[in-house]
Amino acid sequence: MKKVKKRYIALLVVLIIAAGGFLFRKPLTVLAFDLFLSDQVKQTLEQESYVPLVNENSSVKPEPIAYKNEPFSVMLLGTDQRENETARSDTMIYAVVRPEDSKMLLISIPRDTYTEIIGHDDNEKDKITHAFAFGGQQMAKDTLEALMGHDIEYYASINFQGLKDVVDALGGLPLPIKKDIVNKGKDHEKFTIVGGQSSYNGVDALNYVRYREDSDFNRTKRQQVFLDVVANKMLSFNQIGNISTLLSIMGENFKTDMQPSMIISLAKKLMSGKEMDISSFTVMGEGTRIGGVFYDIVNEEDLSKAKLMIDNWMNAGTPIDQLIEPGKAGDALEPAATAGAQ
Repeated sequence: MKKVKKRYIALLVVLIIAAGGFLFRKPLTVLAFDLFLSDQVKQTLEQESYVPLVNENSSVKPEPIAYKNEPFSVMLLGTDQRENETARSDTMIYAVVRPEDSKMLLISIPRDTYTEIIGHDDNEKDKITHAFAFGGQQMAKDTLEALMGHDIEYYASINFQGLKDVVDALGGLPLPIKKDIVNKGKDHEKFTIVGGQSSYNGVDALNYVRYREDSDFNRTKRQQVFLDVVANKMLSFNQIGNISTLLSIMGENFKTDMQPSMIISLAKKLMSGKEMDISSFTVMGEGTRIGGVFYDIVNEEDLSKAKLMIDNWMNAGTPIDQLIEPGKAGDALEPAATAGAQ
């Protein structure tokens, strides 16, 4: 009888531990990260990825930020360098992050957008993708700030070749590809992505974000979808053990001026809180040729909407139910409580 009782007690203890592990899996994940990985992550970021932009007005290195809870802005760049070509920004996004609300706004600027390139040839107009080619992260940041009419606090850039390896390390991505995507243009790299798969590897994912034979705007939309999918995969509980592997892959492919201590604190915040809710918006344009070169002339209404959303999201006093969401194409901008996130 005592043996049976002990077995029941042992079973009960196992069930309690299992239940506790499930209920407190997020705190346990943060604890494991803090104990075993945070120092390694910080060291890797400091040695390979932390590249602050040169500030002409100051030579003082900023103090480390332990945690940033106020809304902040980041320029996200996806760069694409092939063999001996000059790197250009295939993806350019003005992002607003609200850590306390676990919300992020992504405003995408198509690569062919015609705008002043700040700091190059007396700010002569060109495709916005060329800003990075002409002057790296600093010129890209100055150009995006001028276009959007808002300052940018940080930048983060990743080479798509590195991102391809990250996707493979994550075990692939569940991209929403229903039909085959075939790249067959005369001057384009030939590839086919088979639709209907449950998971796509790094090569397919890279081709998915590069494909542009339908339109540059559709490619921008695919890049937004890709970022959403990869963010959810990286933040999933069963990927926590792959952080060191992911960091070694990212290596020189990832650059940012966000301080390592800030990135680590934000990562722990995301791991312990609710999943990040991402809202996306694209500043559209009208395709035209100037001097025989194709450009997108920015839609001023879209640009005004984007600026309004940045104002709204960057205001720490804006309640979460009053954040202006992009909504569906053609919808008026309304607070999330009535319009809903896209």
